[in-house]
Amino acid sequence: MAAAKILPGTGGDSNVPYENRTGNESIVYFTRDLSAEGLRKIYRKVSANISGKVAVKLHTGEKNGPNIIPRPWVKELLEKELPGASIVETNTYYDGDRYTTEQHRETLEVNGWTFAPVDILDEEGTAMLPVEGGKWFTEMSVGKNILNYDSLVALTHFKGHVQGGFGGSDKNIGIGVADGRIGKAMIHTTPGQPNQWDIDKEEFMERMTESTKATIDHFGKKVTFINVLRNMSVSCDCEGTAAAPVVTPNIGIVASTDILAADQASVDLVYALPEKDHADLLKRMQSRHGLRQLTYMKELQMGNNRYVLIDLDHEEKRILPAEAVKDVKPFEG
Repeated sequence: MAAAKILPGTGGDSNVPYENRTGNESIVYFTRDLSAEGLRKIYRKVSANISGKVAVKLHTGEKNGPNIIPRPWVKELLEKELPGASIVETNTYYDGDRYTTEQHRETLEVNGWTFAPVDILDEEGTAMLPVEGGKWFTEMSVGKNILNYDSLVALTHFKGHVQGGFGGSDKNIGIGVADGRIGKAMIHTTPGQPNQWDIDKEEFMERMTESTKATIDHFGKKVTFINVLRNMSVSCDCEGTAAAPVVTPNIGIVASTDILAADQASVDLVYALPEKDHADLLKRMQSRHGLRQLTYMKELQMGNNRYVLIDLDHEEKRILPAEAVKDVKPFEG
């Protein structure tokens, strides 16, 4: 994307310091408790508006992917907090283990996603959702089955990403609800280009974020966001067993009803780690200009990049990211 299209201060290769952010503060909850109980505890803090038929959007991963959110945690969350909910996914744009619905179903079996219904949203076709205020799209193609749900829980494994720099709630929804053939092509590929991945850096972040906006606008207040900062390879779960080894230490779980606040807090927690612990992941975020996801969500008024971080492990005290990670231990594979 040409530099002339990037507004001053919105380049995606750096994180905006907190003191330079403006606007209101949203509530972000935090726990170091990386367990089924920790996940349930933090979900309850952001679940007030979740009702009716619930879609839980998570990355179910390629076959035998080592870093995805542990299935027992998700199983307990659904059984005890979200009975009747469905896990939702879409087929991939690349030719892999989840390219067709048949392949996708086989991969779900291999990875153990057998304890709850899994709705492949584009199995029976697509639908268009409006994009309000976008500069790339006026509408986005999504798996049409998303229209069958009343509420959405974005349960995200926060990690690096080969094209997005990092994958948080924005990537989980923007790519993960867009259907495998039309929507994902709209985000990734300039029509007529032989390279299906030719769109990158700021333009890619903006297209992906507009896709996310279409989905969360559809659900209104009946959507919530949880990011699990564990096994944070610089590679996405879509790379499966080929993912780069994890070297970034586990941090915890964040949750908010504000998507920007959730992703911004997750990024800030990584930045707050010692240099030796975050160097690889920061390099991935910055080299791909992934931080543009955050500034563009702000421009599109999708949430706040200022937040109050609430420590659920210490009587809901307000803390800073540096306090949250001060006792983090180096990753041990």
